[in-house]
Amino acid sequence: MKVNFIRLLLVLVALPASAFASPADTNAQAGEGALLTPAPSSAPRVNGPKVYGIRPGSPFLYRIPCTGLRPLVFRARDLPAGLALNPQSGIITGKIARAGNYQMTFFAQNSAGVGQRDFRIEVGDRLALTPPMGWNSWYIHYTHVTELTLRHAADAMIASGMVDYGYQYVNSDDGWNVKPGANDSATANPTRDARGNLLPNKNFPDIKGMVDYIHAQGLKAGIYISPGPKTCAGFAGSWGHEAADARRFAGWGFDFLKYDWCSYGDHAVTNTLTYFQEPYRVMSAELQKQPRDLVFNLCQYGMADVWKWGGELGQCWRTTGDLGLEHDTDLPGFYHIAFRNAKLADYARPGAWNDPDYLLLGWIGGWHGSHPTTLTHDEQYSYMSLWALMAAPLIFSGDMDKLDAFTLNVLCNAEVIDVDQDPLGRQGRIARQTPEEYVLVRELADGSRAVGLFNLSTKPRTVSVALAAIGMSGHPLVRDVWRQRDLGPCPGELRAEIPRHGVQLVRLIPDTH
Repeated sequence: MKVNFIRLLLVLVALPASAFASPADTNAQAGEGALLTPAPSSAPRVNGPKVYGIRPGSPFLYRIPCTGLRPLVFRARDLPAGLALNPQSGIITGKIARAGNYQMTFFAQNSAGVGQRDFRIEVGDRLALTPPMGWNSWYIHYTHVTELTLRHAADAMIASGMVDYGYQYVNSDDGWNVKPGANDSATANPTRDARGNLLPNKNFPDIKGMVDYIHAQGLKAGIYISPGPKTCAGFAGSWGHEAADARRFAGWGFDFLKYDWCSYGDHAVTNTLTYFQEPYRVMSAELQKQPRDLVFNLCQYGMADVWKWGGELGQCWRTTGDLGLEHDTDLPGFYHIAFRNAKLADYARPGAWNDPDYLLLGWIGGWHGSHPTTLTHDEQYSYMSLWALMAAPLIFSGDMDKLDAFTLNVLCNAEVIDVDQDPLGRQGRIARQTPEEYVLVRELADGSRAVGLFNLSTKPRTVSVALAAIGMSGHPLVRDVWRQRDLGPCPGELRAEIPRHGVQLVRLIPDTH
């Protein structure tokens, strides 16, 4: 079945509230206990990536992620020429003219203390040196997205504290522009003006002002379109207008482009590797001509082994079909997506990431509004752990109006995010997979290993792995990443009692004695 038909079907299906359990119900069913992530300290903790890529002369925008009691005062040591830091907001803006690596240190101070973090800007030809983090509108708003939706999402990202952990992209998915043949007054207009410029629909009356609003908060904005004549939901695509659309997106100030295969397959005539690459090669070349950087997401569902060539054209690529359409079996669908994505570890690296789709946690969408996920609490911790170990983009696509304490507990654990954002950029590898157990191991820049022990069975289970099996020896210190506490030295075998569909995520720190 064609991808565009499947996604359109998802838009049209109304999901009844009775199909979803409440968070309280799923917690009770699983017998789960308290939240795992401890509350952040009142003292400053500077979070986020430790490395950042940008092209020479491109606009630089970065909001230093930091938890701690407000107000905070920020400063930077060795900030490159051309950049300026607002000490109250922690927002850095400007441009760096010359290529090179620029090492600096960020500091944040409040009444409880001082926090710091080393940071490196690589000015060259690579972007997204760590996986992108942010929010996408699709699985909560579908084609009902509006300018107000994105403005509000930016506000919620600030108010919830997600920005303090490194979330920064506010991305519109399908439905922002004009839909040919539409009957409603909001989306039925000419798709382009007399000069061929793509037009937003009436739900986006001031798209440039919206992007400026997002940028003013130190956040970044993303946009969506298809290389075909129409998007998955039938809105105008870029077919034959790639250069104009790249200029349009850059002129509006966007920082991210999701390029979704959709109707392109209905109009291309061959079935060769060139056929699958061509639309992405064309748009990639046009983006390179723009005076600002746009992270390029190749959304073509893993066709033609995109992981083998996607890094030549963009910064991340979908490796599977839509996660929201993945059928549950004895395990929720996200596991099956992860199992396929995890096999592609050889192809991930800084600036080039396997993308297994979005984080569908908390409250997600339906035609009549959002509903709580059917996933248990343990399954949601497992979901986030898998994505962090796989160096996946952390793009939440749930309801920003219903960021309850549990959802934020999963999304906003600084140590879990550090695993995902590790600057070495090596995706975790499968150490063991059976019907009952799954073990992923990720090498980290400081010489430690992040290890996820996953219980795939329907009952509590002891899962273990020998240090030798994950490339370690001695007696490394075991750090419980979710609970953010040390568990002592490991004597040779990592072992944990894990609830059904749960996880033990640890960091093994080498013994230096």
